[in-house]
Amino acid sequence: MNIGVPRERRTMDYRVGLTPAGIELLTGEGHTCYVEHEAGLGAGFSDYDYERVGARIVYTADEVFGRADLLLKVARVTDEEIDLIPENQILTGFLHLASARRAKITSLLEKNITAIAYETIQRDDDVLPVLKPISQAGGRMIAHVGANLLQNDHGGKGILVGGVPGVPPAEVVILGGGTAGMAAARAFLGLGASVCILDKDLDRLQEIDDLFGGRVITMVSHNFNIAKVVRFADILVGAVLVPGERAPILVTREMVRSMRPRSVIIDASIDQGGCVETSRPTTHASPTFVEEGILHYCVPNMSGVIGRTATHAFNNAAWPYIQQIVRLGVDEAIKRDPALARGVATRNGEILNPALKAIYESGEQ
Repeated sequence: MNIGVPRERRTMDYRVGLTPAGIELLTGEGHTCYVEHEAGLGAGFSDYDYERVGARIVYTADEVFGRADLLLKVARVTDEEIDLIPENQILTGFLHLASARRAKITSLLEKNITAIAYETIQRDDDVLPVLKPISQAGGRMIAHVGANLLQNDHGGKGILVGGVPGVPPAEVVILGGGTAGMAAARAFLGLGASVCILDKDLDRLQEIDDLFGGRVITMVSHNFNIAKVVRFADILVGAVLVPGERAPILVTREMVRSMRPRSVIIDASIDQGGCVETSRPTTHASPTFVEEGILHYCVPNMSGVIGRTATHAFNNAAWPYIQQIVRLGVDEAIKRDPALARGVATRNGEILNPALKAIYESGEQ
């Protein structure tokens, strides 16, 4: 099989779709790997690192996209990349199609692309194995980002997250007790913040209480409680995920208006459309904006700027699925592995993910 590893083209995304170690395993089994020039530079891998394990370095996007049977990306495809993808190709990456424009999905369908979304690969126990390490990395980043944004020089209130003796710590509210929310909570606790997590699953709240020994305040996520806690939050974190679907809007504009001026919103659900009504996607180059007097941070590819850590983390999880595809072929791999099958968004001109199909057919995009 011909495998292509392109350079990521979204602003300040330094991740790469496959490490040299993965290339070595594939070339050792007789597959041909095309790696775009400097694709791995941000993750600490030179062209030589790839060449010495058997990769062929190519110097144009046309070549890496055009030669590949299987394209290993990380971030969502851009419009320009969609145009470069040949018909009947296999595309993998964190595609987040539920929040994509309708025209992008239509292009995948018209080209008979087999689009495998890493974020919807799901085991029978509901674990999202490839998304999980990226969510962990992003969740831990949230605490660092939030701490910086509370500083005066970043537009915040001038609050130290952990406080000092005689001065209370920052109040952090996290919507969603999943992987990202838990990682953020752990990091904020490490900084000394006061942390409250809201989730609709009572069993999950019990687990959180047990895990953190009561150090985290837990509340059921419904409109009344959300409206109550956002009023005192110094940092409000949106970490809501419904696999394959657009994130629900949990925080209305009216709720945002009730927050104290220069508080911070970090909408980590922005990859799936965002869970705060006032959110809109930003970039690492210009990560924040002020709306209703509140500082918003809404970068979809948060882990893009920790290229080496993020690349190793998701490659560890994605490798078994990549290996199945190249060894068995995509048809047999999907047939044998239900988790991989759940990750298939489009194939043979059809939308296979039920949630995405419902969104597309409703015309909401």
